[in-house]
Amino acid sequence: MMESFWSGMQIELLDSQPWATRRQLGTAMFSWIEAWYNPRRRHSSLGYHSPADYEKIDPTTVTLAA
Repeated sequence: MMESFWSGMQIELLDSQPWATRRQLGTAMFSWIEAWYNPRRRHSSLGYHSPADYEKIDPTTVTLAA
């Protein structure tokens, strides 16, 4: 799962432009994770829910992918 996360970040964010400073890159990474990845991106391992939505679900009602 983490390999997929890092691969997605590499393609969608890190390779999108040159980064002038570490601070600029860190801010972009934080924004990508908190504004796009966690609230909206669905994951098959979470039953096709976003991480933000998955945390709101009652764990006794969720069926996860094997």
